[in-house]
Amino acid sequence: MNDILWTPSENRRKSSLINKFMKNSSQDFKDYFSLHSWSIDNIEDFWEEFWNFSGIIHSKAYGSVLTNPVMPGAKWFEGAELNYAENLLSGESNQTAIISVAEGREDKFYTFAELNRAVASAQRGLENLDVKEGTRVAAFVPNCVETVILMLAVASSGGVWTSCSPDFGSQGVIDRFGQVEPEVLIVANGYNYNGKTFSLEEKINGVLDQIDCIKHTICIEFVSLTYDLNHSSVINYDDLLLSDLDKPQFKQLPFDHPLYIMYSSGTTGRPKSIVHGAGGTLIQHLKEHQLQCDVQRGRDTLFWFTTCGWMMWNWLVSGLASGATIVLYDGSPSHKGLGTLWDLADRTGITHFGTSPKFLSACANESLVPKENSDLSRLKSLLSTGSPLVPEQFDWVYDNVSSDIHLASISGGTDIIGCFLAGSPILPVYRGEIQCPQLGMDVQSWDETGNSVIGQSGELVCTKPFPSMPISFWNDDDGLKYHNAYFDEFPNVWTHGDYLEITENRGAIIYGRSDTTLNPGGVRIGTAEIYRAVETLSAVEDAVVVGRPNAGDVEIVLCVKLVDGADLNLDMETKIRNTIRLMTTPRHIPKYIFSVAEIPYTISGKKVEKAVLSTIIGKQVKNKDVLANPESLLEYMNLAF
Repeated sequence: MNDILWTPSENRRKSSLINKFMKNSSQDFKDYFSLHSWSIDNIEDFWEEFWNFSGIIHSKAYGSVLTNPVMPGAKWFEGAELNYAENLLSGESNQTAIISVAEGREDKFYTFAELNRAVASAQRGLENLDVKEGTRVAAFVPNCVETVILMLAVASSGGVWTSCSPDFGSQGVIDRFGQVEPEVLIVANGYNYNGKTFSLEEKINGVLDQIDCIKHTICIEFVSLTYDLNHSSVINYDDLLLSDLDKPQFKQLPFDHPLYIMYSSGTTGRPKSIVHGAGGTLIQHLKEHQLQCDVQRGRDTLFWFTTCGWMMWNWLVSGLASGATIVLYDGSPSHKGLGTLWDLADRTGITHFGTSPKFLSACANESLVPKENSDLSRLKSLLSTGSPLVPEQFDWVYDNVSSDIHLASISGGTDIIGCFLAGSPILPVYRGEIQCPQLGMDVQSWDETGNSVIGQSGELVCTKPFPSMPISFWNDDDGLKYHNAYFDEFPNVWTHGDYLEITENRGAIIYGRSDTTLNPGGVRIGTAEIYRAVETLSAVEDAVVVGRPNAGDVEIVLCVKLVDGADLNLDMETKIRNTIRLMTTPRHIPKYIFSVAEIPYTISGKKVEKAVLSTIIGKQVKNKDVLANPESLLEYMNLAF
């Protein structure tokens, strides 16, 4: 059994929203897991009780909580009418709603009253461009307050929002937006990153040249650069905001009205266009923020380091619906040093700090001790996702950030615009483990024959429907692409594509994507198991591991990025292999180890094992524009086997 690193105090348990939810329930719950069992055995009762608890603003009541309770095809809260933006703009007038911080820009502060006025003004401007119910609006933008204002204005009118971050290449943007045929394109003229200013003029013109359905372009002048866009109708953001209204007009819409179009990573083919509904997104995020993260109205400040091309941006913005202040940051997390985001937490009073294992690893490698350099006394929770959080990173957080902090490793995805596995403020934190399955999510680990297993690795499945399932894929009228993505392996059971273990503590350990799972000699091995071992070595800065097919079997190939001054000599190779053997099994030891200059990542910070494997075996990697460093793949083409 893994060590307990943190236990919530009695006061923290009693003051939590989940404790309030349990006390208000018609049931008698002893602990989190009795609540979870009830929530999946009685899914309609659970979601109905949470609907009432969260106080979702709606104009028309639902007729039934769940009809056709199978996957795919389940329908939630039919008959209800609401507006997503109305729920996000319901905070106290004088409370700060958004703190927008970016490299090279002054901080911007908006109260809920000011945010409502800005959204109302933007809505009127967009209505003049014929943005209405169902209009697709695409945004190629930084993570700034103007972006949130425009998204809320679109949602207020019932439009559909889709976004990419400005570090995408133009082809990556075209591959996404081109599928959904937007009428309006929102852009920024440039952005700042790590002290440098980047113009977006060329990328934007590339997009406008290829997507001819765009009728209007709105430009946020984010940096001090001139620009010339190849479009007859270009409107400056400031010129869009001309009306003087206190509140938007909130179009009342069905629970599953389309709100967001999200995209899969697209590293192995054209990205899937995933359509998420307003009600499912809202109620899932409310549950995650309130019951899993304990984000309390008017008290808490929520932050996640993200771009507008990752679902954590949508998750962060939904924090407004729980009455949180949200902090937006656009720029490099290491601009002026890795203490930048910790200083941001100090300066803005962040209570819930969202990040990634990659960032925490970088801080550890720099021997950073945030608690000595920044005042983190308001920090209650540190949340992490993007890849598995290894046990040593748990140790680093409790040693260097705070000994009294709720560390929540979470796991889900764009596909569900939320999480399957998360934290709980009333449970202990075990070293190296995600605390629990989310309430209302019947998450299990299944072996190849469809049997639920405990204490061993299996396929992450969810056996019962949940509200934030996609309502559809775009241009998938017969639903075949949707079905094949999640329900092909086990009929009527969501198969997520992650490889996990449910532990004896009823927590979870993610071992990586099941579709990149290594299979040497027929033994399934999660890539994260090897990363855990390798990342304990001070000489290894980063690594990627893949399974190279050969003669009907799979050979494990490990590529390591070493710290400056370290060499991959025989002694280093021996040390790496011995460490892997000691921490895992002999079957985990790679046949090949190579030193590389860079590890390829997507723009949203995910390691791209598939792209590495495709390159190694001579297959074309499509959609390289989704990669933050596509040039890094070149050296993988010439590895000597």
